[in-house]
Amino acid sequence: MEISEIISLCSGIALFLFGMTLMGDGLKRVAGNRLELVLYRLSSTTLRGVLLGTGVTAVIQSSCATSVMVVGFVNANMMKRRQAIGVILGAILGTSVTGWVISLSYLEGSGGWRQLLSTATLTGIVAIAGVFLRVFSKNQTKHHIGDILMGFAVLMFGMSAMSGAVSGLGKQPWFTNILSSMSNPLLGILVGTAFTAILQSASAAVGIVQALSFTGAMSFNAALPLLMGIAIGASFPVLLSALGANTDGKRTAFVYLVASTIGVLVCASLFYLADAILRFDFLQTVMNPFSLAMVNSVLRFVMVLLLLPFTDALEALVCLLVREKKTDDEDPAMRLEERFLAHPSLAVEQSRLTINDMAERAREAISSALGLTANYSKEGFEAVKRMENDCDRYEDALGSYLVKLTGRELTRQQNEDVSKYLHTITDFERISDHARNIAESAAEIHEKKMDFSVDATRELATISAAIREIMRLTVEAFIENDLTLAVRVEPLEEVIDQLCDEAKSHHVERLQQGHCTIQQGFVFNDLLTGMERVGDHCSNVALAMLELAGDSFDTHASQNRMKDGPSQDFQTAFEDYSARFAI
Repeated sequence: MEISEIISLCSGIALFLFGMTLMGDGLKRVAGNRLELVLYRLSSTTLRGVLLGTGVTAVIQSSCATSVMVVGFVNANMMKRRQAIGVILGAILGTSVTGWVISLSYLEGSGGWRQLLSTATLTGIVAIAGVFLRVFSKNQTKHHIGDILMGFAVLMFGMSAMSGAVSGLGKQPWFTNILSSMSNPLLGILVGTAFTAILQSASAAVGIVQALSFTGAMSFNAALPLLMGIAIGASFPVLLSALGANTDGKRTAFVYLVASTIGVLVCASLFYLADAILRFDFLQTVMNPFSLAMVNSVLRFVMVLLLLPFTDALEALVCLLVREKKTDDEDPAMRLEERFLAHPSLAVEQSRLTINDMAERAREAISSALGLTANYSKEGFEAVKRMENDCDRYEDALGSYLVKLTGRELTRQQNEDVSKYLHTITDFERISDHARNIAESAAEIHEKKMDFSVDATRELATISAAIREIMRLTVEAFIENDLTLAVRVEPLEEVIDQLCDEAKSHHVERLQQGHCTIQQGFVFNDLLTGMERVGDHCSNVALAMLELAGDSFDTHASQNRMKDGPSQDFQTAFEDYSARFAI
């Protein structure tokens, strides 16, 4: 090859890879907004997992992307290994669809309608349509469709450049000798594996092999081992993605390598054994891009068909290869997989589940802390400390994760969800802090053997009941995104403020009458301050929900109630709670 042909080949490969990336990203943005969640929620059985894995991979044009998502699911305890195996088998099959897409770049015709389907004409039409949508449309979805079309056009142009650069190789003896050596199954598989591992893309490797087949020098006997090696090499990017995963995540990544390797070995053994007995005549058949796409699809279909009944054995084998590590951290925020940031719908969903856990943990911490004021135990105090530490970890993990997520392209609803989470994580963390403060006050009461008066005990019990109720309302409203519950938080918070003020006034009266001591008063006021601030943070959460709900609710009525007068709904709820929590 001359230097100009080498440069043309390299530029063709570069354009091909760029076009595939652009097209794949556009497909993921258009069809993948809910695609990842469908994959996560509907892969309950092995067969369903295979079908979903095939479909998702066909859409996003990457078995690696599908498999990396699945590794993330397992790593975050969202999916079992058994489910993941089915999806990965589907991904192995689904990636063969790309070969058929690439084959379109080889359509040619001499006239009439066939000329309209030629590579040059199709590339031009698709490129013009993509540029038009990208430049003149203001709709985000149409922009992404434009990316798909432009990526497809670049991909086809890259394939044409590669094919043109290697077109003369079919007459070169050294090239035909290399392809002849590929008919050695072991050598062909090793070359295909190494080639794909370097490119980090099975689709790209198949595309380049299709370009080489255009020289007319590639036989079936040389193509089959290369395609088998490509199937194995596609597992390497998945293995790299699992470097930071836990034990189950690593095992899931190894499923791709083990399944593809076993599938290739079984298929190769059966095929070449049959050839030794029957002497197949088609081994020297000259391959073209279309026949290569067919062979690739049939090979992968047979591999999946052979492996499907043995998913239990696959799971046992990867468990044997990747030993259990007892050092895996049980992080309460482990759902926040970095792998999901490339798939915003998954990242937002996992953020939702994580902050819901945080909210429940904060409510449990408050309930336990309030219980300690009446029935103190060392174990209960330590439990509150653990829950408060968990909430701290939640806040750190969620804050960092959500900030990274804001840099991604999100839908309007996803932006609203992320804003709500960013507005509320600090409030839930502060609620857990106040739970610890209340628990520490309870510990002081226990250690100093303090006894509050009957009236003080009754007041604390009433305010504690109100705090439990406002926490229930807030957490349920937040988790269920129930605005009818959220609007009831603010009236109750107002009642709690008044209850705390009354209790403080009553304490001063008891202090003047000699029924309480100064030392008791400090602890009593600390408890009231902690409870009052819990109510304030619950109010912040509810108001954040209402503000982000747009015009559905009059969110400013609660904020400006003292200035402009309360609404009728607010007044009714306030009177109900005042009657229910009276001291």
